[in-house]
Amino acid sequence: MTVKGALFDFSGTLLRIEPTEVWLRAVLDARGVSVAPDDFARYAALLEAAGALPGGAPPRRVPPALAELWATRDLSAERHRAAYTGLARQVALPDDGLYDALYERHMTPAAWRPYPDAAEVLGELRRRGVSVAVVSNIGWDLRPVFRAHGLDRWVDAYVLSYEHGVQKPDPGLFTLACEAIGHDPCDVLMVGDSRPADGGAAELGCAVHFVDHLPADERPAGLRPVLRLVG
Repeated sequence: MTVKGALFDFSGTLLRIEPTEVWLRAVLDARGVSVAPDDFARYAALLEAAGALPGGAPPRRVPPALAELWATRDLSAERHRAAYTGLARQVALPDDGLYDALYERHMTPAAWRPYPDAAEVLGELRRRGVSVAVVSNIGWDLRPVFRAHGLDRWVDAYVLSYEHGVQKPDPGLFTLACEAIGHDPCDVLMVGDSRPADGGAAELGCAVHFVDHLPADERPAGLRPVLRLVG
């Protein structure tokens, strides 16, 4: 197989969201809300269990009232926000404005950290003439995050579920990505961290490579095997 194009997932593949405790602390400080240390630890643990941080740990349990919304959260910006703020509202926080503030925080560049080898791998793919698209199940525009971290220069296209009303593993989203970079799926490699979602690219004939969904510090070179696969 000659790889002419590479599709990359976003969260857990190229960049990683900040830990729940950092996320919560940033929002509390920004809003001037003070809580006791024990309460802070409790809020952080409950938010993590609820799966309220997009890109973080999945919900341990999705309330029945949110089940349909959760399953289709990446089809629109409205559904994405409603799903995650709905999960967060299972936790009784001291300020009602915190729920929307927490959601807004996760969309900021400061909330995301590129994996240590992301720039190296994307830059080398560009040097080799391999086209790159980011294909993400998401409910907001991640382009500013890529620009802020200096990764946008190596990305040829962004194919985001909420902009097209289709989410992975539907082959339609991967089809759009292959079309965006102008390559036949048989010449394209999909790189992601979710077998159920990113594995959908295989239906089109794309090769698929999975990376481990780990904190950035624990995966310093997880993307480098992509360069060997590209050749």
